Amino acid sequence: MNGQSFILMGVSSTGKTTIGTEVARRLHLKLIDGDDLHPRANIIKMGSGQPLNDEDRHPWLERINDAAFSLEQKSEKGIIICSALKKKYRDQIRQGNKNVRFLFLNGSFELVLERMKQRQGHYMKTEMLKSQFATLEVPQTDEPDVIHIDISGSFEEVVEACIQAIQPHL
Repeated sequence: MNGQSFILMGVSSTGKTTIGTEVARRLHLKLIDGDDLHPRANIIKMGSGQPLNDEDRHPWLERINDAAFSLEQKSEKGIIICSALKKKYRDQIRQGNKNVRFLFLNGSFELVLERMKQRQGHYMKTEMLKSQFATLEVPQTDEPDVIHIDISGSFEEVVEACIQAIQPHL
């Protein structure tokens, strides 16, 4: 039996945490919120409204990589929530991990902005969302381990799409 990581990725307010929590519950998977793996300096920087740069993200992505490696080594299956906006970030997560797949929660800026405005108690600002979309490198065909999930449907439809994408790999 091999461990398996499913990285639930996308910009802020695409529903990564809410959807990931529900999918993990229904499929009895471990859930790891990548936000909990940020170093203290990143949390302080984001809390002050500043976007992270690649240098800031490197130790965080290393922790995400380690979490995926741990799941694989312990023959566990889990969802790791991580924005993974750039291909090089996804490549860093893949490094040394054989059983990693990405589920890209994909939606338009307008849709995500509308959903973001409905959220309470989250530190993301509109300018930071613009920054995330500017940073986002949409996965292409050269990343066959990425499954695109359209988030324009209802919560239940998106959860079901994620379950359908994951089940063949369990």
